[in-house]
Parts: sequence; C-alpha cells; structure tokens
Amino acid sequence: MCTNGINTGQFEQMIDQIDDHIKLERRWAHNLAHNASDAGFTTVGEKLHAAMQLLDEVRATLDDAKDALDEDAENASGVTVNLV
Repeated sequence: MCTNGINTGQFEQMIDQIDDHIKLERRWAHNLAHNASDAGFTTVGEKLHAAMQLLDEVRATLDDAKDALDEDAENASGVTVNLV
C-alpha cells in the first residue's frame, strides 16, 4: 500500500533489513566481549557489553519506528493506493 508517496510495506521491509544487520552486529559484539573477557581484557569486554546494550536500544527504537509507520499511515491525509 502506498500512502503519500511512500510504499509502507516496502518501507517496513527496509526497517527490518536494518534490524537484521544490527542483530548480526550485536552477535559479533557479544562474541568479541566474551573472547576479550576470557583473555583477561576486562575493560574491552565491558565496553563491548555496553555496545551490545546500545545495539539492543537501537533495535527497540526500530520496532518503535515500525509501529509509528503504521500509525502515521493510518493518520495520513493524502492519497492512498491499494493493490487489487
């Protein structure tokens, strides 16, 4: 469905792609944090765990963006085109 020139379905898929990428980066940060901690690099491990938490916040914000996309599309005053 397109609303005000935005294909909302495609837009949501693009947000999902960003989320998938962030999920992968979080997994790498997690693995590296444990490798660093296990090797005695405590500060590095702590920083990477902090980065993981920030990436979790990014993913939550992307979920909020998807919810906002649905709400904004419903409230849009412009032209809506549905595929039939």
